[in-house]
Amino acid sequence: MSSTAVMTPEAAKRTPFDDGALYDLFFDRCDYGLEYYLGLARAEGAPVLDLACGTGRVLLPLLQAGLDTDGVDLFEPMLARLREKAAALGLKPKLSQASMSEFALSRRYRLIIVPFNAFVHNLTTAEQLAALERCREHLVPGGLLAFDTAFPGAAWITAPDGVREMEMEIPHPVTKLPVRMYDTRRFDRVRQLQYSECEIQMLNAAGEVAASHLSQTTIRWIYQGEMELLLRVAGFAEWKIWGGFDRRPLSLETDPMIVEARTSRESRG
Repeated sequence: MSSTAVMTPEAAKRTPFDDGALYDLFFDRCDYGLEYYLGLARAEGAPVLDLACGTGRVLLPLLQAGLDTDGVDLFEPMLARLREKAAALGLKPKLSQASMSEFALSRRYRLIIVPFNAFVHNLTTAEQLAALERCREHLVPGGLLAFDTAFPGAAWITAPDGVREMEMEIPHPVTKLPVRMYDTRRFDRVRQLQYSECEIQMLNAAGEVAASHLSQTTIRWIYQGEMELLLRVAGFAEWKIWGGFDRRPLSLETDPMIVEARTSRESRG
């Protein structure tokens, strides 16, 4: 038996990133882009900054590989979860709480990564540009910014509003009972925004909903030409936009967008 929960004003204030342990039920073992970012870090060298690092899905493997890596995330519950996981591994990463568009650190990095489509949480052109500028300012001369995002193909952005879909079902790691993730999406296609009402349901042995966790989040999609203009205005010296982690050309609207942007090899003083 299933049910649709009502989004209360209190629930509407919550995001999917306000509970690190709940987030990790679905994404702790997700390896999306992991080998790509590990390969970049080995090639570019440390130090590395994982921006929007979450609960450490990529940051912890980088540290385990011996790569000096710092983390920044806006949500303290995600950082708290990361610290717990790092402590269990005998690691002590340097973590800071800040938004992508406002972080200010004392170090400069050879590589900055923004994994798992996190850049789309910059909801205005001003925020996108500020985030890119902060990244450029925190890179050494010739340093690399790399991130993945989704190409806004027709199947995604022309989907009907208000359709509730189950995106994932997994067994709970302890009880082995089903845990389901639902998403109801609405679109502002003029402002390039997607609003998501999220529900995570914990089922009991009878198949009934024993607990429900509601939250909301908003993302802004970006087109290839728009991304190139943002990188240019933000002051990057060169960039490539790929259609996959294997660096194939971006040619299909079903491809992701993998962005690699490098600063000038000359110091800006």
